[in-house]
Amino acid sequence: MPNSGQFISFEGSEGAGKTTQIALLQDWLKAKKLKVITLREPGATKLGEAVRNLLKHDPAGEGMCPESELLLFCASRAQLVREVIQPALASGTWVIADRFHDSTTVYQGYARGLPLKLVETINDFALSSTIPDLTLYLDLDTQTSLARAQQRTGPKDRMEQEPSEFFSKVRQGYLNLFKEQGNRFRMIQAVGSKQEIFNLILKEIKSAFPDIRY
Repeated sequence: MPNSGQFISFEGSEGAGKTTQIALLQDWLKAKKLKVITLREPGATKLGEAVRNLLKHDPAGEGMCPESELLLFCASRAQLVREVIQPALASGTWVIADRFHDSTTVYQGYARGLPLKLVETINDFALSSTIPDLTLYLDLDTQTSLARAQQRTGPKDRMEQEPSEFFSKVRQGYLNLFKEQGNRFRMIQAVGSKQEIFNLILKEIKSAFPDIRY
């Protein structure tokens, strides 16, 4: 069994089921006697949670320009990497993140239209060379994704209120990343029961980390 921690991120559009699958994976890894923490992005630090509220809920975020949005996401990520992720990995803890730097590439780059090279540079600065060992992208067509999101109770956050064209660009961005970064970036079709989807995830986990005792 590996002595060092591993870093897994989950990506996907709204309604893809990331939260459910992350909980299942956390329980599965704990059953293997592994130390695990789960994080959400942005968030998971005091600074990150304050930034999350500003980005998603605070009226002060209305009318935010894409450049500010990019920098705020990366500021939260920079704090998270240095305060939580790097120490956890060094201690042998597995880290599961609900979104990470690929979300910024997709949402602020492909969907908002900021130059991808600029997004990459700022992302790299925030990351301090800390990237996931494995990224699991839960793919869902845009129409189904938005239909599922509509079923959620409670008010929508600022990002969830974007038009369907925005989320079509989001999905295309993820598909582009899958083509470009196939070794780290794995696609899971987010259709079927939660157990069927989780079985697909386990297949990727076992392939990426063969030293786990099954």
